[in-house]
Amino acid sequence: MPRPMTLTTLLVSFFVLILQPLEGQWTPPSRLSRQEIVQDSQKVLAMPDIPLKAREDIFRIRALEMDWDIGGMVYEPEDASKIPVGPDGRKIGVFVLHGGGGDHRSKDKLARLLSGKFGFKVTTMSYPGYLYLLNASHDWPGEPVNPDGTLRMPIWNKDQPITHDQYEVVEDQSMMDRYGTVIMACAKKGTDFYHRMAGYPVAFEEAAKDMMRRHLPEGEYSIYIHGHSTGGPFSFMLTQRVPNVVGVLGMENSPFGYIYSQLIGYSWNLPFNCLVEFTWRLSAMYAGYEALQNEGGSALMHLPRLMEQVLENYETTTARARFKAEYPVHLNGSESLIAAARATAEHLSLNEKETEDLVHRYRSYPRELSGKGVKPVPPILFSIAEKSKDHTFEGYTKIVLPMFAAMDPAPKVHLVPFEAGVHSYSRAEPDLPMGLAPAMVKMWHDAIMGGYFEE
Repeated sequence: MPRPMTLTTLLVSFFVLILQPLEGQWTPPSRLSRQEIVQDSQKVLAMPDIPLKAREDIFRIRALEMDWDIGGMVYEPEDASKIPVGPDGRKIGVFVLHGGGGDHRSKDKLARLLSGKFGFKVTTMSYPGYLYLLNASHDWPGEPVNPDGTLRMPIWNKDQPITHDQYEVVEDQSMMDRYGTVIMACAKKGTDFYHRMAGYPVAFEEAAKDMMRRHLPEGEYSIYIHGHSTGGPFSFMLTQRVPNVVGVLGMENSPFGYIYSQLIGYSWNLPFNCLVEFTWRLSAMYAGYEALQNEGGSALMHLPRLMEQVLENYETTTARARFKAEYPVHLNGSESLIAAARATAEHLSLNEKETEDLVHRYRSYPRELSGKGVKPVPPILFSIAEKSKDHTFEGYTKIVLPMFAAMDPAPKVHLVPFEAGVHSYSRAEPDLPMGLAPAMVKMWHDAIMGGYFEE
């Protein structure tokens, strides 16, 4: 059912008007109805498949005098001539980051849609430490919180495992309303775990830049970047640090960390050296909101059944990482980032000037870069699911869009609400076997080929 015209709707229209594309370019829809989403999904899924080659890319980088092992995938047509050329004359590449607690395998279906239906070359990357590197399946054994009280540790370097004597288990209840009790592994100072947690943001940046440089090189490819959920702030961080990133493909992707923290009303205030373990509580955070949207307050009348579903869902996801080190960037944890930078500087024996430069680098991760000679934030095409917990129409129109409009220079931004779907946008629902993903990918294709991302 169409939503009534409200003040927030008028605000969206205002931002669309001032950021209107030039005549002749593809124009984003104001929203996509469920019927349109179903129709677009059917069209995309009925398209012939382009034969693909998909290969794993496990590589090692050197950052902050430490070696880091990174995992990802590369997807492209077997016939390289099938890779389309965009309006700017360069081949189309897409770089994809997954959400928190998972790894690049969760974006396999999305990558195959982009490459197998439209011919784009796609690279996906796991966050440093998130891919299990000690078996061929990459499935994590056990659970994030083990019966003996030990916790699951990232594999930042497969030759240097993080041992259980390197951390203390801490429970935090300062954000109970959102996360419940947060169970953390807090690294002891001086351990490899401590240095890795301090250096993690730089390793993330350098790994992504390395992967794009090798697979989507400047001069040959224009890169369109997508980061789902937690991947969003990191994708935005990369937009100004990779020369040939020319646009953001948004769907349920968090914006820059300082904007996202305003959107949800939380900033990260816990120490940088504390790794969060994702228990069933994270599944409950989303399940409760989605039940409320579907059933209203009556959802509480079958809370036992809902909790059983939450626990069953959690059991199906324990083969993924289910931990998170990204909160200082994701939720604008300025003090945590400053402390991490200073800890890294101490570890590397940097002088005062080098230390302050590193602090500046860390502090810049949750926000846009500005100043003379800085690459501007490229055009952005946001979209949100109908039943998203955090990415709401009101939040985007009152907070996110105005904060982007306040940037200097302000990037081109458009918001497309989808009248279907949830935060996990590939989740199947009636008449949508792959959720919002096919219709979303069609919109991305149309925007790219229609010149939306041309400055």
